[in-house]
Amino acid sequence: MKRRKIIMTGGGSAGHVTPNLALVPKLLELGYEVQYIGTKDGIESSIIKEARIKYHIISSGKLRRYFDIKNFTDPFRVIKGVFDAISIMRREKPNVVFSKGGFVSVPVVIAAHFCRIPAIAHESDMTPGLANRLAVPYCTKVCVTFPESINNIKGNKAVLTGTPIRKELLKGNKDIGLEICGFRNLSKPVLFVIGGSLGARVINETLRSCLDEILSNYNIIHICGKGNIDKNLDKKNGYVQFEYVSEELPHLMNAADLVISRAGANSIFELLALRKPNILIPLSKKSSRGDQILNAQSFKKNGYSLVIEEEQLNPKSLIKSIDELSENRKKYIKAMSESPVKNGVDNIIEVIEKYGKSL
Repeated sequence: MKRRKIIMTGGGSAGHVTPNLALVPKLLELGYEVQYIGTKDGIESSIIKEARIKYHIISSGKLRRYFDIKNFTDPFRVIKGVFDAISIMRREKPNVVFSKGGFVSVPVVIAAHFCRIPAIAHESDMTPGLANRLAVPYCTKVCVTFPESINNIKGNKAVLTGTPIRKELLKGNKDIGLEICGFRNLSKPVLFVIGGSLGARVINETLRSCLDEILSNYNIIHICGKGNIDKNLDKKNGYVQFEYVSEELPHLMNAADLVISRAGANSIFELLALRKPNILIPLSKKSSRGDQILNAQSFKKNGYSLVIEEEQLNPKSLIKSIDELSENRKKYIKAMSESPVKNGVDNIIEVIEKYGKSL
């Protein structure tokens, strides 16, 4: 079998990195050599290096929707990043580039275009993010998760594939998860709270303001984000907190009976795959482009999720929603079990194979 090479990219948050890892086992099985392009200090650096994938560093600026003095200097970093990526492409000669989005992906996709290397992107959300909007003109095809997304990608480039789910996530062990947490009272159901890899301050604060009341009925696993551990709560019975989890995540997710989460597409499709009754708290339009609101509305419409808008989040609404979710958990599990949405790994690999073979 002739050895082929793929360079992957994506960064800024775990949601732009971990879906790439879901594709890696299948790519290796098909004979691909897998490499990755990211930034020096981005979250992708530690995640990819931990996975023992060859990692290349380029310069990249952050794409902001708000005023910042760095908006005047970062375009030059992006331009430098394009030349960095071109150098890597010419040296490594990949058959195909796969991008999961995030600001680091823009110079990589542009470089692939200039080097005449097919570039496949994946957009998880219903509408493309700023990075993918900038990258689409340079892409060969764009894999999308929601059927509604096809019309949002110009140039007849969209392919409906679904989102890739890591096999490891589906193989979690509930007993291992409970052992990691060390809960004393195992008769109480487990509430899993996650605000994304970067944490969610408003969710953290609201949960902790009514923690004792929730703990009277639930054990709580809280992924609170880097720097958000509250050491004063370390000895609180039935409550465990983590900044971020990686290898433990499948076990912790399997241990969960109910989940509270942001509404990033990767996260919610993982919840769907695991059939976990959930409350989604999408980022508000004040702090995002509104993509999570659209994602959450879609899941609510299909009966997969209960939704609390961030502006409506307070201790009272949170407790009320947890009780409602618990009472109707079988209804949500049934709706998710009947979902036609499948793991997108094979569909995405098919697109990569089609265009990767062309070189």
